[in-house]
Amino acid sequence: MFHIVLFEPRIAFNTGNIIRLCANTGSELHLIKPLGFNFEESNLRRAALDYRDLTNVTEYDDFASYAKKHSERRVLAITPHAEKSYASAVFDELDSFLFGSEDTGLPQSIVDQVPSEHCLRIPMMPDNRSLNLSNAASIVTYEAWRQLLFIGDISCQ
Repeated sequence: MFHIVLFEPRIAFNTGNIIRLCANTGSELHLIKPLGFNFEESNLRRAALDYRDLTNVTEYDDFASYAKKHSERRVLAITPHAEKSYASAVFDELDSFLFGSEDTGLPQSIVDQVPSEHCLRIPMMPDNRSLNLSNAASIVTYEAWRQLLFIGDISCQ
């Protein structure tokens, strides 16, 4: 299923929520270091509840390591600077959704490694900077899963 890639996430609670999102959508979580927390933090454990064991979480030293290991996957960078809306994208079940850290987003050096047609934005009101990271990941992941007719969820088939 989908691959959610967090570039240098800082807030344990957001990552915990995304662990729950991955467990509930059959997605895998990939974390690009450095992380702003450790897996023993109570905020992460509280947000992830008991879903940590239901989700594959892999850590990487840098984005190049992720990209090399998973070169067959299309990386879609979610950034407010993209021209194309996520709502106009056609998703594939092996797509990787790349999100930046809560405080700085994706650095331009990382965005430059993704073809511009694979950069997506989530529409927002003018003059707003960003959405909460776990909310943004949920929006994109559920739209992609909806397009695939919620494959894997036997109650929808």
